[in-house]
This record gives sequence, C-alpha cells and structure tokens, in this order.
Amino acid sequence: MSFFKKLKEKISKSTDSVTEKFKEGLTKTRDSFSGKVNDLVARYRKVDEDFFEELEEILIQADVGFDTVMQLIEELKMEVKRRNIQDPAEVQSVISEKLVEIYNSGEEYSSKLNIQQDGLTVILFVGVNGVGKTTTIGKLGYKFKSEGKKVLMAAGDTFRAGAIEQLEVWGERVGVEVIKQAEGSDPAAVMYDAIQAAKSRNADILLCDTAGRLQNKVNLMKELEKVKRVIEREIPGAPHEVILVLDATTGQNALIQAKTFKEATNVSGIVLSKLDGTAKGGIVLAIRNELKIPVKFVGLGEKMDDLQEFDAEKYVYGLFADQVEKTE
Repeated sequence: MSFFKKLKEKISKSTDSVTEKFKEGLTKTRDSFSGKVNDLVARYRKVDEDFFEELEEILIQADVGFDTVMQLIEELKMEVKRRNIQDPAEVQSVISEKLVEIYNSGEEYSSKLNIQQDGLTVILFVGVNGVGKTTTIGKLGYKFKSEGKKVLMAAGDTFRAGAIEQLEVWGERVGVEVIKQAEGSDPAAVMYDAIQAAKSRNADILLCDTAGRLQNKVNLMKELEKVKRVIEREIPGAPHEVILVLDATTGQNALIQAKTFKEATNVSGIVLSKLDGTAKGGIVLAIRNELKIPVKFVGLGEKMDDLQEFDAEKYVYGLFADQVEKTE
C-alpha cells in the first residue's frame, strides 16, 4: 500500500479540525512545492539521474536545507531501486514517506511541551524582535487558559519600546495577568517578581517573554543566562522549556538564528510562526534534521487557535493534500 493511501485512510478516520488547518496553512508551500513536483513528474517518462537533479533543486528552493536534501535524495534513490519504481508519479508517495521518516528519525523528541503535573511550569521564550514571539505567548496563554489552567505572563522584554504594552494587550485579550516593571528595568528582576506572583496565586503556567536584540549578541546572551539563573534559583529544574520562536517566512535566515540561539542557550523546542505566509515550508525539516531540535508548534493563520502542535504526518499531508485526496 502506498504511503499516500495509508495517509488518506488515517486522515479520513480523524475527526479533529487540525488536519484541515495544516492543509489550509500550508497552501502557499503546497502550491509552490507540489506544483513543481507535479510538473516534474509530468515531464519525465522514467526516473533517472536528470529527474533526481531537478527534484533536488525543487527541494532546495522549498528551504528543506542542503544537508537534508542530500540525505533525502540518497534515500529516495535507494528506495526507487529497491522497489524497482519506473513511473515518476510513484515517486511522490515515496517522497512524502521519506519526509516523515526524516523528521521522526534520530534523537528521541516530543512535540509535547514539558508541562509539570505538580507545581508551576515555567516556559521561557527567546527569539529576535519581529518573529511573532509576543503573539505566540498570547496564543499559548489562550490555549492553556482554555484547558482550565491558571496562567501568568512575565513581560521580560523591557528594552524594546512598546513590548510591555503589546504583551498587556494580549493579556487583556485572553484574560491572563501580566507581571511587569517599568520599561528599561532589569529583566531578571521582572522574572523574580513573576515567579513570586505565580507562587502566591497558585498558577500552573508562567510564560516569560525576553528581549531579542540579536545585533548585540553578547549582551543579549548574558542577559538570558542571568534570567535563567534567577528562574532556576527560585524553582529548581526550571525553566522547563526554552522555546525559540522563528519566523518561517525568513527561510534559511531562521536556521541561522536557530544555530545562534542554540549555541548560547539550551533551546528545547521551536515555535515556527507564520508558516501559512511562506512558500518555503520545507524549513521545518531543515530545523529538525540539522539542529536536532523538535518543532513544538507552528503558526497556521491569524486566529487565536491557529497556533497548532506540530505533527509530521499532518504536515506532510498539508504538503501533498491534493495528491493524497486523489489516491484511490
């Protein structure tokens, strides 16, 4: 049974609306990537070296990442040979299968957040300005509150003009209290206050914003280390997650940012915002395969519930939905 057929059966049994969100959110990438693959398949009568060279180019253009593309092409060639595939149309299903395998291979990972069953969970958010960090915090605050959890937010980005107010707007929108100090205050002091407030209010989740001035990298990384030290001193084992927010529309630049933050702080997961706004959704695979960091959530639209937990199979369905649905 082809992977497309298996995926179609699995999707048809699914009753949630999340699969549809992945399909809608990945429209731009699907139109670009799958459209090019369809054209490629239509132009070739057999699967040969020229076919693979053109496929390689399409994958690189989708920002799958050079190393990941090389690995994928190598595995595809072996699989085509093993199954004795002659018809280029059959390769599409194998591509989707290999994409899921690549994402799920290697180190153990989980797209689930490390939520503490007993006591306060502290999640620290890092990332450069403009990637959608505050929006991500607001949407996750909404998600946790909808699940019945008591949530607080810490306005730790005390340097960017308007950052505190932006978080406060989100706090009002989702009904979550924001702990803050004056603009220009020490972010570590804000975190200390926020932890004390979270303890006294018996909060379940504390979502912590941080500054994102990457152009002053040394100072920023020192600041993040200080913030983490204060959090760990007050709650041993915290922060329980360090989430790096990346803007999917920046493609390979997001990968460079991820490498920089990974060097400086112990990033445990990625939120890829604005995935619906790019035709280069292959960056999901590049991040996972090259950095060995799991993508925890992806932004698939503007609405409050459009920040969705990442799922490799639903992601691949979003890339190949048209072909999957045509499968008999």
